[in-house]
Amino acid sequence: MNFQQKLIAASVLALVSALAGAQTVRIANQGDALSLDPHSLNESLQLSVTQNVYETLTGRNKDLSLAPLLATSWKQTSPTVWRFELRKGVQFHDGTPFTADDVVFSFARAAGEGSDMNSYTNDIKEVRKVGDHAIDIETKAPFPILPDVISQVAMMSKKWCEANGAARPVDRRKGVENTASFKANGTGPFRVRERQPDVRTTFVRNGTYWGKIEGNVQDVIFTKIGNPSTRVAALLSGEVDVMEPVPVQDVARVNASSNAKVIVGPELRTIFLGMDQKRDELLYSSVKGKNPFKDKRVRQAFYQAIDIEGIKRTVMRGASRPTGLMVGPGINGWTDAQDKRLPYDTEAAKKLMTEAGYPQGFEVSMNCPNDRYVNDAQICQAVAASLAKINVKINLVAETKGTYFPKILRRDTSFYMLGWTPSTYDSHNALNALMATPDASGTGQFNLGAYSNPKVDALTKQIQGETDMAKRTALIKEVFTVHTDDVGHLPLHQQSLAWGVSKKVTLTQLADNFMFFKWMSVKGD
Repeated sequence: MNFQQKLIAASVLALVSALAGAQTVRIANQGDALSLDPHSLNESLQLSVTQNVYETLTGRNKDLSLAPLLATSWKQTSPTVWRFELRKGVQFHDGTPFTADDVVFSFARAAGEGSDMNSYTNDIKEVRKVGDHAIDIETKAPFPILPDVISQVAMMSKKWCEANGAARPVDRRKGVENTASFKANGTGPFRVRERQPDVRTTFVRNGTYWGKIEGNVQDVIFTKIGNPSTRVAALLSGEVDVMEPVPVQDVARVNASSNAKVIVGPELRTIFLGMDQKRDELLYSSVKGKNPFKDKRVRQAFYQAIDIEGIKRTVMRGASRPTGLMVGPGINGWTDAQDKRLPYDTEAAKKLMTEAGYPQGFEVSMNCPNDRYVNDAQICQAVAASLAKINVKINLVAETKGTYFPKILRRDTSFYMLGWTPSTYDSHNALNALMATPDASGTGQFNLGAYSNPKVDALTKQIQGETDMAKRTALIKEVFTVHTDDVGHLPLHQQSLAWGVSKKVTLTQLADNFMFFKWMSVKGD
């Protein structure tokens, strides 16, 4: 090969490389999806990743309005029955046709033992096949927001699951795995090419996808980079194209760079603290023979001892919105009038502790993730410092979400942090999952401290079936008043989204922090 031929060959290779690069997006996150099983963990990063591969009957548009996905239309045929017409001509990634049998199977799987998604199915009485491409969902009572509620329940192939020993969900609480944790067979716009848990997952565009893929991305490489400084450095050097979250202290530096920017927006997620209010003695506390969190005065003392404005100023650097409710702006039922915090007042908190019989305070362990929410471990450290002022010694246990979530989901905790984005964009979701009394059906599934008030339970059921919007709004207001008066949980704030993005990449940032590959494009050099 002469010099000119070598030059041409090198030019061709460079062009191929440039074209390949232009169609590949490298994404870095502080955590990883803990499983490819879409029913294994009801956590937004998990669902954000798997919903590029698996699809639901109903989904979301870019403005978060409800959109048809694997169902093309739906209507109520009676007060408790919804008819869903299914999309025809859809195939799973292995070529198997998508039919009503897969829908019936998927809802049963999502409601079954080991599933973390049964809070979305607990009010469904039966899912019935009407034809190959139609199903009826019968609910236990009128349920006007059912199409919104099921927008997180992924459809899986009955044939594939049964053939691969994955008919039951992966159970993250018990450490149970099966094929669905490491391999995937969805209907979505991207397929899984390779899975290395807690390291890297690669995705490839689905060439037989039934719908339109707006972006030009062909391949996605999703990598976990837990260290914030390393993640920022990778973005600035061009090693990754998209990363999140950007640490609040690095936003200005990224925006000042020549090749990247930070996309900032409000997030619907509320960060809060929960307390074990069920056990007669806490698992991890110096108090023996009783549970101090059963006393509202102790819960209120903890609340009023937390310097939330200090956390906003020093930990979050202004990128948070302190809240008095368990939902934030953008969620149906939220009102500014109710979103008022109890005053930060250390002396009042000390007085409440004394009245409750704990003038010298006590010790209690606090469980927090260190790689799930923005500055999660630092927030918990700041809470511990605030509580020290009322003689409460916090034994902080901060750990990676891979071990954190299985632990708290087993309710192996006395005091914990959690973040929640209502996937229906409606207050009922938070009420049903976080505040209602836990039961075997999946109600209160993420009420990990087992807060319980019969009035909250009754109002939640009323809200679920109420079709008159004015009455429904009044019921939501009433139930939030009850929960706030109880100090059922300790709301902290809504965090802001901060995604670091290469200037070559365009994408859509949603307020629920889902990241869809189908809306990503990359410009060539």
